[in-house]
Amino acid sequence: MSDQILGVIPARFASTRLPGKPLALIGTKPMIQWTYANASKSKSFHRLVVATDDKRIHDVVLGFGGESILTSPDHPTGTDRIIEVAENFSNYGIIVNIQGDEPGMETDLIDGVVDLKIKHRHWEMTTAAVPFSNQEDPKDPNKVKVVFDRNGRANYFSRSPIPASFKGEAIYHRHLGIYAYERDFLMSYNHLPVSDWETVESLEQLRALQNGSTIGVFLAEKANLGVDSPADLEVVIRDFKEKGLI
Repeated sequence: MSDQILGVIPARFASTRLPGKPLALIGTKPMIQWTYANASKSKSFHRLVVATDDKRIHDVVLGFGGESILTSPDHPTGTDRIIEVAENFSNYGIIVNIQGDEPGMETDLIDGVVDLKIKHRHWEMTTAAVPFSNQEDPKDPNKVKVVFDRNGRANYFSRSPIPASFKGEAIYHRHLGIYAYERDFLMSYNHLPVSDWETVESLEQLRALQNGSTIGVFLAEKANLGVDSPADLEVVIRDFKEKGLI
């Protein structure tokens, strides 16, 4: 069981709501560069690569000095793209998936997810969540919600508000786009039966839950916004300006 940790940032050009999203400019730099730079600050990774099926993204990453791997354009999910990359890095025991549309993801959050995985090597996966802010709407289906038990293990992920505010006001937690996988589990992931939860919610992590695997949840106090839409991109640009980053 290797302790080497590989960070992978999947990035595809096609996006229903924001085509070319990884190359969208935040200031003078494309989003993928911001994501790569922030992930590079993590103390957890022994190696960090971008996985993309698009030569434009590949060339941009190489241009700013990052490492990029061109993958098959036929992968149905981002996890399949991660698996292709992991096949070429057999000496890494933990594989971390950082979404390319998280340009402001905090280093402490990345390290928290990885540390949780290291402490629980018998858990197949770990991920992260943050309490909803007052400005966020839990009814927004693009903001995925997660509920978890007192031991930090996920019970369910949903695009609907969970738990329901049936009696009193519920506390909602927004799922964040990062996963740490045990290598052997990741390599068998696309052989698991497709979950009907996964199909109806369009959330592939539900395949792991419905097949009985454990997903640990690192709870962060706060997290910067990921980019799912043009409106999100404007919010991120405004936030970066306020912080003096651009």
